[in-house]
Amino acid sequence: MRRLLFLAPVAVLVLVLIGFFFGLKRDPSLLPSMMIGKAVPAFSLPPVRPEDRGFATTDLGGEPMLINYYASWCAACRIEHPLLMQLREQGVILHGIDWKDKPELGYKWIAERGDPYVRVGSDESGRAGIDMGVSAVPETFVIDKQGRVRYRHVGAVTREVWDTTLRPLMEKLRAES
Repeated sequence: MRRLLFLAPVAVLVLVLIGFFFGLKRDPSLLPSMMIGKAVPAFSLPPVRPEDRGFATTDLGGEPMLINYYASWCAACRIEHPLLMQLREQGVILHGIDWKDKPELGYKWIAERGDPYVRVGSDESGRAGIDMGVSAVPETFVIDKQGRVRYRHVGAVTREVWDTTLRPLMEKLRAES
């Protein structure tokens, strides 16, 4: 009986170590999204740019697009920003949501670095991001012609991510009738 009492904690430790071992092999950027295939949750955000009217779900649909969550305090957002500027120049429809940030700081950030967004809204409370399942910025969502979420990318959009994942999906969505 004493032997069983001694072996029980050892068995639990072995199970925990096995769990950690398999957990370390998982890619942390591959976070599942409950929104895939679903319509973007309704939102109406105030503007970041003073001359703008903001950004709302009524601005979605008609053709595939990207929604990029960013913030002025986000270090990884600086990494992806030059590529986002290139995508805008190439005609990619890209909307921005300044997440958990003061609108004036989000505006200053894009005014200093360039503005890649067609529309940009301020989600100062973080509610629209929470409804989309955003866990941290930057996050980018591919939205189809019907306003449904088709893909979620966590982290900075790099050239590799664009070339291997996002661009092929956007091209596929454009080709769908």
